[in-house]
Amino acid sequence: MHRYKELDVWKRSIELATQVYHLTNSFPLEEKYGLISQLRRSVVSVSSNIAEGAGRNSDKQFINFLSVAVGSIFELETQLLISQNVGLVENDKLDPLLKDVEIISKMIFKLQSKLSPNT
Repeated sequence: MHRYKELDVWKRSIELATQVYHLTNSFPLEEKYGLISQLRRSVVSVSSNIAEGAGRNSDKQFINFLSVAVGSIFELETQLLISQNVGLVENDKLDPLLKDVEIISKMIFKLQSKLSPNT
């Protein structure tokens, strides 16, 4: 079992979730069950899967949960880009979030390779 609260990738994903929640507070109410819900669920999934995987009994299981976290971070990136395309997010607010997405995805991949017995 790993101590997920000590993982920098988990800490950064929590920070990103907080930023996405603040961002979506400015979205129109009509997006409550659309992009707001999708963005929030995908960003919460990242840190949640890191934590859940860390609590599993093996590195193999942890790696699987990290794979789900990667899927969620890429889902988030896609939804952020859609939000920009439909005029809900300006570049100055989007760019830092996309940078965080890139950093977190790299951190997850690095952690996966560190845990993998094949490396």
